[in-house]
Amino acid sequence: MMSSCVVRRASCVVVLLAAAGCRQPDRPTVQQSTSYDPAHDIGSLFADVQLSGIFPDSKEFVDARPRADPRVIAARYDSARHTPGFALRAFVDQNFDLPKPAGGAYHTVQSQGMLAHVNALWPVLTRHPDSVDARSSLIPLPNPYIVPGGRFREVYYWDSYFTMLGLVQSGHIDLVKNMLDNFAELINTLGHIPNGNRTYYRTRSQPPYFAAMVGLYAGATDTNRALAYLDAMEKEHAFWMEGAGDLKPGQAHRRVVRLASGVVLNRYWDDSDEPRPESYRPDVEIGQTVPESLRANFYRNVRATAESGWDFSSRWLRNPKDLRTLETIELIPVDLNTLLYNAEHTIAAFRAFRHRAGDAQVAERFKGLASGRREAVLGMYDPKAGFFFDRRWRTGELVTDRPSLAAAEPLYFSIATAEQGLRVAERLEREFLKPGGFVTTNFASGQQWDGPNGWSPLEWLTIVGVGHYGRGELAAKAETRWLALIHRTYQTTGRMMEKYDVVNLSKKAGGGEYPTQDGFGWTNGVALALCAVPQQSQVCKN
Repeated sequence: MMSSCVVRRASCVVVLLAAAGCRQPDRPTVQQSTSYDPAHDIGSLFADVQLSGIFPDSKEFVDARPRADPRVIAARYDSARHTPGFALRAFVDQNFDLPKPAGGAYHTVQSQGMLAHVNALWPVLTRHPDSVDARSSLIPLPNPYIVPGGRFREVYYWDSYFTMLGLVQSGHIDLVKNMLDNFAELINTLGHIPNGNRTYYRTRSQPPYFAAMVGLYAGATDTNRALAYLDAMEKEHAFWMEGAGDLKPGQAHRRVVRLASGVVLNRYWDDSDEPRPESYRPDVEIGQTVPESLRANFYRNVRATAESGWDFSSRWLRNPKDLRTLETIELIPVDLNTLLYNAEHTIAAFRAFRHRAGDAQVAERFKGLASGRREAVLGMYDPKAGFFFDRRWRTGELVTDRPSLAAAEPLYFSIATAEQGLRVAERLEREFLKPGGFVTTNFASGQQWDGPNGWSPLEWLTIVGVGHYGRGELAAKAETRWLALIHRTYQTTGRMMEKYDVVNLSKKAGGGEYPTQDGFGWTNGVALALCAVPQQSQVCKN
């Protein structure tokens, strides 16, 4: 159904061998500065503001820019807060510049169709190269990049892959390259790609789609040009595997776990066990209901869940109705390990293609890593259930009572066997396909990464994944339903939303820690990519 190599799988781009000479991209440097860390640089003012409720969304204050040296503001606050008539909100307004929503000033042109609207949004959602600002929590990037929109005023790691799908369809290959250059420099400078380019995100990453992005770029240009990112791919892989060599069976360190069998796999993690600055109030409020001895572990799990991108979901909860039962760091996620398989496979193929001295040996090593990880991912398939599941690493049990669209990732990257792919597709059609597309899970927990919500990245992965296993008619059915839903919403609201209710088409999506955002980078990208499929041309024209 989808013949384009870019659409079928990220890893297949390694066979796109072109005769063009290898050209290194420009190598700008991420500017280093004493960047502002709001949770630690303004003393007690930070917690007092965040817990006061003067900002319903905790992210607004951490994105605000101090008008003076943060230490000076902290001193002012300490001397002023006990004076008669002191007003916290007035103090904040006097000492901080508050952020504005990304794309908030843009007004939809009523006569524009949905696709014209999406293409018109690219410049609106583009941030130009950042300047160094020691009073900003923004980590400056040297090249233009796309932000999701709304409260998301910075680049986000895994969002960007799905945004890039649309940029490729729009012919903005230069912007894809700029974003890859930014990510490569983040890897070279910080050691990894953070959740987003904010100082408060530095302790974690997000689902590692960098290799898939490089594959997408290779498919849109040629493999020679994409080779410039090989070193960054290997450095990112080293970040995810740090400490693996020292582990004994049954041990874990940061993002790596060695199972009793001796196989090393990965989990989500965060290097901090404090409340998230950008979600400080909700984290603290729930944390106060957790025994103090368990509180740090709870915050670690909250942050690790944010690294997964699925914050929050019944997938990570022992009790789907109780956020205090998060067990994210106890789980080996099937989608994370599929992504790392793709990274290892891509590195091996790029090394083999480059064919310099020593490349053959490194290619064989990564080929072996990919093969071993593939076998481990295949072992996360339950033949009775006909589905892929996460695994609890301490006991080895599969979490079979939490089925989710994460099971589509092994199909997207063509890891699953033919039989597994067909059986997973059957269950996806039977249980997950709803009137508006595929639902994330069938749990109505109130969390945003559960039912009744559908999300563009998961729609894409699932649609393309089932198409790889001979279920083109299922893919077409899901595409049509999803595109019809987002088109209907656009006609009604003039907006492209972050997420959608795929069960009740008359309702807005909900759940989560903040209102549903519009903009929206990955929704725009996936819409353009799906509309490039010939079968959807009529739906998209309408």
